Amino acid sequence: MNIESFKEVARQYKVIFLDSYGVLRNYQGILPGAREMLQFLKEEGITYYVLTNDASRSPAQLAAAFKMRGIPEITERKVISSGMIANEYLANKVKGGTVVYLGTECSAHYIETVGLKTISISNIDIDDVSDYTALVLLDDEGFDWKQDLTKAVNLLRKQSLPVIVANSDETYPLTNGNVAIAIGGLADLLEPLSDKIFIRFGKPDSQIFNFAYEYAQQNNPAITKRDILMVGDTLRTDIIGGNKFGIDTCLVLSGNVLPKNAELLINSTGIIPNFICESVGT
Repeated sequence: MNIESFKEVARQYKVIFLDSYGVLRNYQGILPGAREMLQFLKEEGITYYVLTNDASRSPAQLAAAFKMRGIPEITERKVISSGMIANEYLANKVKGGTVVYLGTECSAHYIETVGLKTISISNIDIDDVSDYTALVLLDDEGFDWKQDLTKAVNLLRKQSLPVIVANSDETYPLTNGNVAIAIGGLADLLEPLSDKIFIRFGKPDSQIFNFAYEYAQQNNPAITKRDILMVGDTLRTDIIGGNKFGIDTCLVLSGNVLPKNAELLINSTGIIPNFICESVGT
Protein backbone atom coordinates (compact mmCIF):
# COMPACT_ATOMS: atom_id res chain seq x y z
CA MET A 1 0.00 0.00 0.00
CA ASN A 2 1.58 3.23 -1.19
CA ILE A 3 1.09 6.25 1.12
CA GLU A 4 1.54 9.57 -0.67
CA SER A 5 1.91 13.22 0.29
CA PHE A 6 -1.43 14.99 0.09
CA LYS A 7 0.16 18.20 -1.14
CA GLU A 8 1.79 16.40 -4.05
CA VAL A 9 -1.52 14.72 -4.91
CA ALA A 10 -3.50 17.98 -4.65
CA ARG A 11 -1.19 19.81 -7.07
CA GLN A 12 -2.46 17.58 -9.89
CA TYR A 13 -6.02 18.99 -9.73
CA LYS A 14 -7.91 22.25 -10.22
CA VAL A 15 -10.85 21.43 -7.93
CA ILE A 16 -10.97 19.35 -4.75
CA PHE A 17 -14.08 18.03 -3.02
CA LEU A 18 -13.32 17.57 0.68
CA ASP A 19 -15.41 15.47 3.01
CA SER A 20 -15.90 17.12 6.40
CA TYR A 21 -15.84 14.53 9.19
CA GLY A 22 -12.66 12.49 9.19
CA VAL A 23 -10.94 14.79 6.69
CA LEU A 24 -11.17 18.32 8.08
CA ARG A 25 -12.59 17.66 11.53
CA ASN A 26 -13.83 15.09 13.98
CA TYR A 27 -16.27 15.28 16.88
CA GLN A 28 -13.80 17.26 19.00
CA GLY A 29 -12.57 19.82 16.49
CA ILE A 30 -10.37 20.57 13.50
CA LEU A 31 -7.89 17.85 12.58
CA PRO A 32 -4.14 18.65 12.65
CA GLY A 33 -2.91 20.30 9.46
CA ALA A 34 -6.36 21.05 8.02
CA ARG A 35 -6.07 24.85 8.37
CA GLU A 36 -2.63 24.86 6.80
CA MET A 37 -3.83 22.63 3.95
CA LEU A 38 -6.61 25.07 3.03
CA GLN A 39 -4.08 27.91 2.96
CA PHE A 40 -1.88 25.75 0.71
CA LEU A 41 -4.78 25.20 -1.71
CA LYS A 42 -5.44 28.94 -1.81
CA GLU A 43 -1.78 29.69 -2.54
CA GLU A 44 -1.74 27.05 -5.31
CA GLY A 45 -4.95 28.43 -6.87
CA ILE A 46 -6.82 25.17 -6.29
CA THR A 47 -10.56 25.59 -5.71
CA TYR A 48 -12.16 23.48 -2.99
CA TYR A 49 -15.63 22.68 -1.69
CA VAL A 50 -16.75 20.79 1.39
CA LEU A 51 -18.93 17.92 0.16
CA THR A 52 -20.63 16.48 3.23
CA ASN A 53 -23.37 14.06 4.19
CA ASP A 54 -24.00 16.13 7.32
CA ALA A 55 -27.70 17.07 7.28
CA SER A 56 -27.78 18.09 10.94
CA ARG A 57 -27.49 21.80 10.14
CA SER A 58 -27.90 24.19 7.22
CA PRO A 59 -24.86 25.11 5.07
CA ALA A 60 -24.77 28.49 6.84
CA GLN A 61 -24.66 26.78 10.23
CA LEU A 62 -22.02 24.31 9.07
CA ALA A 63 -19.90 27.20 7.79
CA ALA A 64 -20.39 29.05 11.08
CA ALA A 65 -19.11 25.98 12.95
CA PHE A 66 -15.92 26.02 10.87
CA LYS A 67 -15.52 29.75 11.50
CA MET A 68 -15.93 29.24 15.25
CA ARG A 69 -13.15 26.66 15.10
CA GLY A 70 -10.77 29.00 13.29
CA ILE A 71 -11.49 28.35 9.60
CA PRO A 72 -13.47 31.36 8.34
CA GLU A 73 -12.41 30.55 4.74
CA ILE A 74 -15.08 27.83 4.60
CA THR A 75 -18.10 30.00 3.89
CA GLU A 76 -21.68 28.95 3.18
CA ARG A 77 -20.91 29.02 -0.56
CA LYS A 78 -18.15 26.46 0.01
CA VAL A 79 -20.48 23.91 1.62
CA ILE A 80 -22.49 21.36 -0.38
CA SER A 81 -24.51 19.05 1.87
CA SER A 82 -26.72 16.02 1.31
CA GLY A 83 -29.49 17.98 3.02
CA MET A 84 -29.53 20.35 0.04
CA ILE A 85 -30.31 17.44 -2.29
CA ALA A 86 -32.98 16.06 0.03
CA ASN A 87 -34.42 19.58 0.18
CA GLU A 88 -34.96 19.55 -3.61
CA TYR A 89 -36.72 16.19 -3.42
CA LEU A 90 -39.06 17.41 -0.67
CA ALA A 91 -39.88 20.57 -2.62
CA ASN A 92 -40.81 18.58 -5.72
CA LYS A 93 -42.39 15.44 -4.30
CA VAL A 94 -44.07 16.26 -0.96
CA LYS A 95 -46.90 18.69 -1.55
CA GLY A 96 -48.37 19.29 1.90
CA GLY A 97 -49.33 17.86 5.24
CA THR A 98 -46.87 17.49 8.10
CA VAL A 99 -43.43 15.90 7.72
CA VAL A 100 -42.15 13.85 10.65
CA TYR A 101 -38.40 14.04 11.24
CA LEU A 102 -35.71 12.32 13.26
CA GLY A 103 -33.09 14.85 14.27
CA THR A 104 -32.61 18.16 16.01
CA GLU A 105 -34.67 21.29 15.50
CA CYS A 106 -31.74 22.76 13.54
CA SER A 107 -31.78 19.86 11.10
CA ALA A 108 -35.49 20.47 10.35
CA HIS A 109 -34.31 23.58 8.45
CA TYR A 110 -34.04 21.49 5.29
CA ILE A 111 -37.74 20.64 5.43
CA GLU A 112 -39.09 23.98 6.60
CA THR A 113 -37.33 26.05 3.91
CA VAL A 114 -39.59 24.50 1.26
CA GLY A 115 -42.70 25.59 3.17
CA LEU A 116 -43.59 22.25 4.77
CA LYS A 117 -44.80 21.86 8.34
CA THR A 118 -42.67 19.66 10.58
CA ILE A 119 -43.00 17.67 13.76
CA SER A 120 -40.33 15.79 15.67
CA ILE A 121 -40.81 12.04 16.01
CA SER A 122 -40.76 12.66 19.77
CA ASN A 123 -43.94 14.74 19.58
CA ILE A 124 -46.17 12.61 17.39
CA ASP A 125 -49.24 10.76 18.65
CA ILE A 126 -48.76 7.28 17.26
CA ASP A 127 -52.53 6.68 17.49
CA ASP A 128 -53.31 9.58 15.12
CA VAL A 129 -51.03 9.58 12.08
CA SER A 130 -53.42 10.56 9.31
CA ASP A 131 -51.94 14.00 8.56
CA TYR A 132 -48.32 12.89 8.14
CA THR A 133 -47.02 12.84 4.57
CA ALA A 134 -43.36 11.81 4.89
CA LEU A 135 -40.69 10.69 7.34
CA VAL A 136 -37.25 12.27 7.05
CA LEU A 137 -34.12 10.97 8.80
CA LEU A 138 -31.78 13.90 9.36
CA ASP A 139 -29.55 13.42 12.39
CA ASP A 140 -28.70 10.90 15.11
CA GLU A 141 -29.42 13.40 17.91
CA GLY A 142 -32.58 15.12 19.13
CA PHE A 143 -34.70 12.07 19.99
CA ASP A 144 -34.80 9.06 22.28
CA TRP A 145 -33.29 6.13 20.41
CA LYS A 146 -35.40 3.39 22.01
CA GLN A 147 -38.76 5.12 22.35
CA ASP A 148 -38.70 7.19 19.18
CA LEU A 149 -37.22 4.57 16.87
CA THR A 150 -40.02 2.28 18.02
CA LYS A 151 -42.46 5.08 17.15
CA ALA A 152 -40.91 5.38 13.70
CA VAL A 153 -41.36 1.67 13.00
CA ASN A 154 -45.00 1.77 14.06
CA LEU A 155 -45.65 4.97 12.11
CA LEU A 156 -44.48 3.21 8.95
CA ARG A 157 -46.58 0.14 9.76
CA LYS A 158 -49.71 2.29 10.05
CA GLN A 159 -49.16 4.79 7.27
CA SER A 160 -47.74 4.44 3.76
CA LEU A 161 -45.15 7.22 3.73
CA PRO A 162 -42.03 7.98 1.70
CA VAL A 163 -38.95 7.77 3.91
CA ILE A 164 -36.12 10.14 3.03
CA VAL A 165 -32.64 9.57 4.47
CA ALA A 166 -30.81 12.88 4.17
CA ASN A 167 -27.49 11.49 5.41
CA SER A 168 -26.43 8.05 4.23
CA ASP A 169 -23.34 7.88 6.50
CA GLU A 170 -23.51 4.80 8.74
CA THR A 171 -20.85 6.06 11.17
CA TYR A 172 -18.77 9.16 11.81
CA PRO A 173 -15.35 9.42 13.47
CA LEU A 174 -14.84 10.52 17.05
CA THR A 175 -11.26 10.31 18.31
CA ASN A 176 -8.64 7.61 18.92
CA GLY A 177 -10.04 5.43 16.18
CA ASN A 178 -13.56 5.32 17.64
CA VAL A 179 -16.75 5.99 15.66
CA ALA A 180 -20.36 6.81 16.48
CA ILE A 181 -23.49 5.50 14.76
CA ALA A 182 -24.82 8.03 12.25
CA ILE A 183 -28.38 8.43 10.99
CA GLY A 184 -27.59 6.29 7.94
CA GLY A 185 -26.80 3.43 10.32
CA LEU A 186 -30.16 3.91 12.02
CA ALA A 187 -31.81 3.89 8.59
CA ASP A 188 -30.19 0.50 7.94
CA LEU A 189 -31.85 -0.73 11.15
CA LEU A 190 -35.30 0.72 10.44
CA GLU A 191 -35.59 -0.20 6.75
CA PRO A 192 -35.99 -4.00 7.10
CA LEU A 193 -38.13 -3.61 10.23
CA SER A 194 -40.59 -1.37 8.39
CA ASP A 195 -40.60 -3.43 5.18
CA LYS A 196 -40.08 -0.23 3.15
CA ILE A 197 -37.47 0.94 0.63
CA PHE A 198 -35.94 4.18 1.85
CA ILE A 199 -34.90 7.04 -0.45
CA ARG A 200 -31.29 7.96 0.35
CA PHE A 201 -29.37 11.11 -0.48
CA GLY A 202 -25.72 12.06 -0.17
CA LYS A 203 -22.56 10.17 -1.00
CA PRO A 204 -22.24 7.64 -2.63
CA ASP A 205 -25.31 8.69 -4.66
CA SER A 206 -24.41 10.43 -7.92
CA GLN A 207 -26.86 13.30 -7.34
CA ILE A 208 -24.68 15.09 -4.82
CA PHE A 209 -21.59 14.68 -7.03
CA ASN A 210 -23.44 15.99 -10.05
CA PHE A 211 -24.75 18.92 -8.00
CA ALA A 212 -21.20 19.72 -6.85
CA TYR A 213 -19.80 19.30 -10.37
CA GLU A 214 -22.32 21.75 -11.84
CA TYR A 215 -21.70 24.11 -8.94
CA ALA A 216 -17.95 24.08 -9.64
CA GLN A 217 -18.57 24.70 -13.35
CA GLN A 218 -20.54 27.85 -12.53
CA ASN A 219 -17.27 29.38 -11.34
CA ASN A 220 -15.13 27.78 -14.05
CA PRO A 221 -17.02 26.39 -17.08
CA ALA A 222 -13.82 24.80 -18.40
CA ILE A 223 -13.65 22.35 -15.49
CA THR A 224 -14.00 18.67 -16.45
CA LYS A 225 -14.17 15.55 -14.30
CA ARG A 226 -10.47 14.98 -14.93
CA ASP A 227 -9.74 18.19 -13.01
CA ILE A 228 -11.52 17.08 -9.82
CA LEU A 229 -10.37 15.02 -6.85
CA MET A 230 -12.69 13.66 -4.14
CA VAL A 231 -11.01 13.36 -0.74
CA GLY A 232 -12.71 11.23 1.90
CA ASP A 233 -12.18 8.91 4.84
CA THR A 234 -14.81 6.28 3.98
CA LEU A 235 -14.62 3.72 1.18
CA ARG A 236 -18.37 3.02 0.95
CA THR A 237 -19.46 6.66 0.58
CA ASP A 238 -16.69 9.07 -0.43
CA ILE A 239 -14.48 6.76 -2.47
CA ILE A 240 -16.99 4.54 -4.25
CA GLY A 241 -19.18 7.58 -4.89
CA GLY A 242 -16.33 9.47 -6.53
CA ASN A 243 -15.24 6.39 -8.47
CA LYS A 244 -18.73 5.79 -9.84
CA PHE A 245 -19.11 9.46 -10.81
CA GLY A 246 -15.88 9.23 -12.79
CA ILE A 247 -13.58 11.47 -10.76
CA ASP A 248 -10.31 10.57 -9.06
CA THR A 249 -10.40 9.75 -5.36
CA CYS A 250 -8.08 10.00 -2.39
CA LEU A 251 -8.59 8.02 0.82
CA VAL A 252 -7.23 9.66 3.97
CA LEU A 253 -6.55 7.53 7.04
CA SER A 254 -7.59 10.16 9.58
CA GLY A 255 -11.21 9.07 10.05
CA ASN A 256 -13.32 5.96 9.51
CA VAL A 257 -10.66 3.75 7.91
CA LEU A 258 -7.89 2.92 10.36
CA PRO A 259 -4.36 2.69 8.88
CA LYS A 260 -3.93 -0.90 10.07
CA ASN A 261 -7.15 -1.97 8.31
CA ALA A 262 -6.90 0.05 5.11
CA GLU A 263 -5.23 -2.48 2.83
CA LEU A 264 -7.50 -5.32 4.00
CA LEU A 265 -10.66 -3.22 3.47
CA ILE A 266 -9.59 -2.08 0.02
CA ASN A 267 -8.81 -5.65 -1.02
CA SER A 268 -12.00 -7.13 0.46
CA THR A 269 -14.40 -4.49 -0.89
CA GLY A 270 -12.73 -3.87 -4.24
CA ILE A 271 -13.23 -0.14 -3.68
CA ILE A 272 -9.91 1.25 -4.86
CA PRO A 273 -8.92 4.90 -4.42
CA ASN A 274 -6.46 6.51 -6.81
CA PHE A 275 -4.40 7.73 -3.87
CA ILE A 276 -3.99 7.02 -0.15
CA CYS A 277 -2.68 9.66 2.28
CA GLU A 278 -2.27 9.66 6.03
CA SER A 279 -4.25 12.92 6.23
CA VAL A 280 -4.74 16.21 4.39
CA GLY A 281 -2.11 17.64 6.72
CA THR A 282 0.73 15.60 5.24
